[in-house]
Amino acid sequence: MIPIAIYAQVIITNNTNKQKIYTLIDQYLKARENKNEDILRSLLDTDVDQLVSSGVWRIGIEECVNGMMRSSTNNPGKRSIVVNKIKLLNLETGIADAKYEIVNTDGSVRRMWSAFILVLKEDKWLIAGIRNMRYDGS
Repeated sequence: MIPIAIYAQVIITNNTNKQKIYTLIDQYLKARENKNEDILRSLLDTDVDQLVSSGVWRIGIEECVNGMMRSSTNNPGKRSIVVNKIKLLNLETGIADAKYEIVNTDGSVRRMWSAFILVLKEDKWLIAGIRNMRYDGS
């Protein structure tokens, strides 16, 4: 009977963590849309890194936040992130795969795949890495 109770507890914990990760990525999107540097900074791990679709690496929270703010200003448009899958590697790390689209002001759409690397620190999920790759939409 004990293994069933432990298994049920892990499922509940995983579901709770997955919901927190969905919320985190939604907050990230809103912070980018609103160009809110303080909120964005609060969602990122201090040693975060990001590989952007152009192939440029941003290393560390300062470079990532500055680059994200610059990108949001230079690439105006309506952003959307739809998480397709969350894979928890253990109770403190996970990966969220998502479609990331920007509808540009001219109506064209920039489509990307994004992978968010996530860590749980002090009972708060943070983004530790982002990997973006452009795709043709099919």
